[in-house]
This record gives sequence, C-alpha cells and structure tokens, in this order.
Amino acid sequence: MPFYCIADEDTVRGFRLAGVPGPLVSSPEEGAKALAWALAHPDCEVLILTEEVAASLGPQLEAFRLEHERPLLVEIPGPAGPRTGDEGLRRLVQSAVGTSLEGMP
Repeated sequence: MPFYCIADEDTVRGFRLAGVPGPLVSSPEEGAKALAWALAHPDCEVLILTEEVAASLGPQLEAFRLEHERPLLVEIPGPAGPRTGDEGLRRLVQSAVGTSLEGMP
C-alpha cells in the first residue's frame, strides 16, 4: 500500500527515512501543488499531511474528501505538536461512539 507524505521539512525527512516519499511544503501554494502531485499518482493509497498543511488547503481538501474515496487522507501533528483547539482522535471516537475508550490501547 503506497504511502505519500506532504509536510514541513522535518516531517518529510522523517518519513523519507521510513521509505515514504513526498514533497516538503512551506506555503499554501506549495501545498496545493504537492496535493495535485500526490493525487496524480494512481498508486497513492494513503496521503499523510500535517495538520498545518491540511489547514492551509482548507476548502480544497474538504472538496476532495467529499468527492473521492481514495487516497485515505491522514492528518498528523507537525513538529510543534497538535494544533490547539483540535480534539484528539480518542475524544472524537468517544463522542461518535458514545462510550468511553479508557483502558483501550
């Protein structure tokens, strides 16, 4: 399952060490070009983006999510950590399922 990563320099370097290719971006314009680059790869199954890159793509990324099933878009925290005000995955799942996930790995 081919993975690609679009992120800042530190994150892209780390993923490249793990064998995951992808361009580094430092502006919304570069992010939009990188997204088009990744989506042009028909083998791309999972696209990893930092929260900052995803936020900079805003409506473009949301439109893609609504219109396509693949690739799976995965947002991860950048080097500065999770964005403030965003709920963690555990809390989002708890609110969606309606039960506590305490004690689960």
